[in-house]
Amino acid sequence: MTGSFVTRDGSNWMPEYLTGIDGKTCIGCGRCFKVCSRDVMHLYGADEAGEILGICDDEDDDFDGELSRMIMVVDQEGRCIGCGACVRVCPKNCQVHIAADKLASCAGV
Repeated sequence: MTGSFVTRDGSNWMPEYLTGIDGKTCIGCGRCFKVCSRDVMHLYGADEAGEILGICDDEDDDFDGELSRMIMVVDQEGRCIGCGACVRVCPKNCQVHIAADKLASCAGV
């Protein structure tokens, strides 16, 4: 089911689902990852050109010296429940979201 919902206080609420993260803006702080209970995104290493090197499983993972920075990457988009917790903690506002009604119309639902 998609669309808007009514909260307990009677106000309307429309879920907005995470569809991506701007890798040029993301600073890899991990705040969004920490508040997401759905395992939607993970921290990945990137080289100077912005190419993704792989998931950062270990603090010491430097990808043979090619690691330039770390960024969050959405790798389980379908797990997002649209709660907006990631938006509220992001200091760079780098996430891309789509409202439930727009997502439904894109999918032809």
